[in-house]
Amino acid sequence: MGIILRQSIVNTLLTYVGFGLGAVNTLVLYTRFLSDTYFGLVGVILSTGALLMPLMAFGVPNTLVKFFSANREAPHRNPFLTRMLLLPLVFILPLAVFSLLADEAIGSFLARENAIVAEYVGHIFLIGLSMAYFEVFFAWSKVCLRSAFGTFLKEVFVRLGVSLLLFLLYFEVLSVAGFLRWLVGLYALRCLLMAVYALRLMPFRFRFRLPGDSREITVYSALILLGGSVSVLLLEVDRFMINQYIELANVAYYTVAVFIATVIIVPQRAMHQITYPITAELLHAKDLSGLGSLYRKSSLALLVAAGLIYLLILMNLEELYLLLPENYRGGFTIVALIGAARVFDSFLGINAAILYNSRYYRMLLVFGLGLVLITIALNIWLIPRFGINGAAWATFISIAAYNLVKLLFVRLKFGLVPWSRDTFRLIGVGVLTGALFLWLSFPFHPLVNIGLKSLLAALFYLGLVHRLGIAKDAFALLGRGFKKPDPEKKNPPRGPDN
Repeated sequence: MGIILRQSIVNTLLTYVGFGLGAVNTLVLYTRFLSDTYFGLVGVILSTGALLMPLMAFGVPNTLVKFFSANREAPHRNPFLTRMLLLPLVFILPLAVFSLLADEAIGSFLARENAIVAEYVGHIFLIGLSMAYFEVFFAWSKVCLRSAFGTFLKEVFVRLGVSLLLFLLYFEVLSVAGFLRWLVGLYALRCLLMAVYALRLMPFRFRFRLPGDSREITVYSALILLGGSVSVLLLEVDRFMINQYIELANVAYYTVAVFIATVIIVPQRAMHQITYPITAELLHAKDLSGLGSLYRKSSLALLVAAGLIYLLILMNLEELYLLLPENYRGGFTIVALIGAARVFDSFLGINAAILYNSRYYRMLLVFGLGLVLITIALNIWLIPRFGINGAAWATFISIAAYNLVKLLFVRLKFGLVPWSRDTFRLIGVGVLTGALFLWLSFPFHPLVNIGLKSLLAALFYLGLVHRLGIAKDAFALLGRGFKKPDPEKKNPPRGPDN
């Protein structure tokens, strides 16, 4: 078993473990050990820190991965790595000065609706800083083909730490203020551990000589900064803007509903570890036939998984909410909308990988920036009118529009689509499963009902998928079933330049 495959398997397992811990924290511990107002405050601090992270990282994580191979040799490596460590300071230092000088003004802006947020500007900055340099050193480890430890820190370590802090809060070892301080320390510790690990993998010495491709590196970093900002804004801006217009406790209710829906993308994140490098190789080889096959197979495999998870969530949502405190119930609209958006994400398969690895990645950034403006406008319009449901509608419309633009662009430039005849048959199976099981109810404990309904619906759904021969070879993507392109293959199908 090769090192890349081993790392992919470990990363997949860690991703699932991380989501499991996230479920325990979000659905059980936060909702019972912390008031809804302070749970909402945690959501605002983390979301705002995540919004700052792409700015502070200055696109360096992606830039490091892209340009490392050209600067791998000894004469170039130290200056290149030095530049990667210093580039984030282009934004971090001005932001730090601005944060210190305008602390009161920033606090007033963040606290326009919820005064408590004003006290935590420093927490937001430090968490954003820790997230940014964590991603830099995580990329450092990736170019050494050692990503499993970084995935553990990202997916598992922080969630385990949060669980411990919540129990210390529950047993009154920590106050709420102490919990929030230690939360900042937890992210800082994660960054420090990642830095130590990365520097042990590939030590270096500071060299301030600019590499020959300095201008290209800076331009690419700036473009990726925009791209990273777009992705994070689409994911995090809703919670930030809820805080700007309605009571802070609503962020907590929204966070719970969104987390439930986010479970849908776990298979996509796991498969991405495997399909992303294959996509890059197919584009490099201009193997358009293989790329189209991977596009359709990844879409179908992910749609099978995402469709089933979405159905199971909707049919069990009422029972799931019975297990939560009463004030966290009533998020059916949010879960349905965000979940539908995530199913659409999964349906696109390797669409984003195709665009980011092609020469058209700049257009993707242009589309994304336009969509961010639409997202912000929709949140400003819908949240004051419809509360957290308005935020869900804004996110759904934005993600659906963004995905539709990417779908049409790949169709226009590459002549590829993710669907096949099996896609429409699968949609029919999903509709039939929903019609039969969505309203099914049993007079048992909610946990028993969830288990029983899920078992029956999954058996029916997967049984039909198997009986109809849908996705019979798509799931080979999760192992070694999809062959990488042969670099010596003669006369490969010609596609657009990457």
